[in-house]
Amino acid sequence: MPTGRLPGTIRAGFLITGEVREMCGRYTLSTPAGRLAAEFQLDDSSVDLTPSYNVAPTQQVAAVLEDEGGRRLEMLRWGLVPSWADDPEIGARMINARSETASEKPSFRRAFRGRRCLIAADGFYEWKRENGGKQPYYFRMQDGRPFAFAGLWESWDKGDGTLRSCAILTTRANSVLSGIHERMPVILPSDSYNAWLDPDADREELGELMIPYPGDDLETYPVSRFVNSPRNNDERCIEPAA
Repeated sequence: MPTGRLPGTIRAGFLITGEVREMCGRYTLSTPAGRLAAEFQLDDSSVDLTPSYNVAPTQQVAAVLEDEGGRRLEMLRWGLVPSWADDPEIGARMINARSETASEKPSFRRAFRGRRCLIAADGFYEWKRENGGKQPYYFRMQDGRPFAFAGLWESWDKGDGTLRSCAILTTRANSVLSGIHERMPVILPSDSYNAWLDPDADREELGELMIPYPGDDLETYPVSRFVNSPRNNDERCIEPAA
């Protein structure tokens, strides 16, 4: 996983080469505002996002939170900072939470109980060791629609202001990813959004949602190593490799 440094100084052995071992470590969100609002039942006027083809840890990411029975879009820093942490830099080491243990781990259990969110995406990357190097692959829905990663969020108030941050839950890989990586992000079907955001959902119900996405409508293809650097952020990131 990434070290506790900010983008641009992240150690080359991890993000620069794409070697994010736990998964998910990089993704995309370039869906037009109207379609994104429709997917997550948001007010169109609340969705004003710059397209990103290379979302990286410690950046601000779009998350949907429960709001008194409704939903709101909020920008959270990717890399969860527990409320009890002394240094917010710890968040860069907690971009992911294992679904099998998140409800018990001190860093995530408070958020798991009552601070769950939907992290909006329309694709993600993973790297596979091939021919002595790391080959990036891009994963997306076949029809290009946006979707949600199961996320946890926290609020840290020990600094000059409040820092809100998040982590993406992971699970074992499905058949589409298994040949590339042993883990994958928890992708929630749209009909489970309400259940995931429900503050009264019980642990058993939540456990039934944290499973590998079936993958029947998920596709993948290799892309250029242009995506390896988080400084590169345009449509070239998702173009099929030559």
